[in-house]
Amino acid sequence: MFRLEPLAPGTGAMCLPIQGGSQSPTDRFDPNKPIDEEATIKMIEYTIIQGVNYFDTAYVYHGEKSEPALGKALKGYRDKVMLATKLPVMLTTKREDFDRFLDEQLKKLDTNYLDVYLLHGLNRQNWVRMKELGVLKFLDQIQKDGRARYVGFSFHDDVRIFKEIVDSYDWMLCQIQYNYYDEHYQAGREGLIYAASKGLGVVVMEPLRGGKLADPIPEEIRAIWDSAKVKRTPAEWGLRWV
Repeated sequence: MFRLEPLAPGTGAMCLPIQGGSQSPTDRFDPNKPIDEEATIKMIEYTIIQGVNYFDTAYVYHGEKSEPALGKALKGYRDKVMLATKLPVMLTTKREDFDRFLDEQLKKLDTNYLDVYLLHGLNRQNWVRMKELGVLKFLDQIQKDGRARYVGFSFHDDVRIFKEIVDSYDWMLCQIQYNYYDEHYQAGREGLIYAASKGLGVVVMEPLRGGKLADPIPEEIRAIWDSAKVKRTPAEWGLRWV
């Protein structure tokens, strides 16, 4: 059975630095707010030096500007890292879209192959639609022609549909939301254990819930943390749990 070797920590490219320095959720998802490419390159170089070797992006991030920015930042490092992006399931309406999007993404990322290609944000509705369009044959094809080394899916729905998707194909990895607040949310811990039992690699998104685990902290939780012998920030508690 296929098993993905353990990876060093990864980083996502949904919230890259933007010009002007703002990192508010509104600005990060505003396609008219340009990415600060110089700051992004410095950030990516720093993370690689610190041992990060898995970089995740998607077609729709930053108003479709994340992939080219990450491609520039990884120039000179491509053979040292694993690069993942995602098929924009939400924009796909016909079989021809699969190849069109992937070829466009390879060009944007300035690479001739992806280490990981994920179906983006599967749920019950779009999973049925993707199967009807023949996405599983497409995944077979891109592994054979070398455009993607590993294939998988990211997920946002309940654990029952998660297990159904896991059992439907010889996936290599999945990406789920997981943190100490979301231990039983969506796929959750039950899905994580199930995927691992099937030999899938599991990539975690939202380990700090987009920063929401750090601020604001309820007083009763802060009191528990303050009683600990070792003092840690909210982010450190979240990462320690992960």
